[in-house]
Amino acid sequence: MKEILRATDPLTLTHAAAVLAGEGIASFEFDRHMSVLDGSIGILPRRLMVADRDQARAGAILRDLGIT
Repeated sequence: MKEILRATDPLTLTHAAAVLAGEGIASFEFDRHMSVLDGSIGILPRRLMVADRDQARAGAILRDLGIT
């Protein structure tokens, strides 16, 4: 899996995942539960990951929409 987006804003990650799903690209959010370590203040970024084969296409889609 390859990282396609890193953000502390959960809405940005949710939006990006929804856009990718609409294009038929599966994604998975890493580090979702890291907020336990930072006291739930949201300073640790979460990562949106895609399969290696989808990295270039997913990156282009998110760049075209201004998400990355």
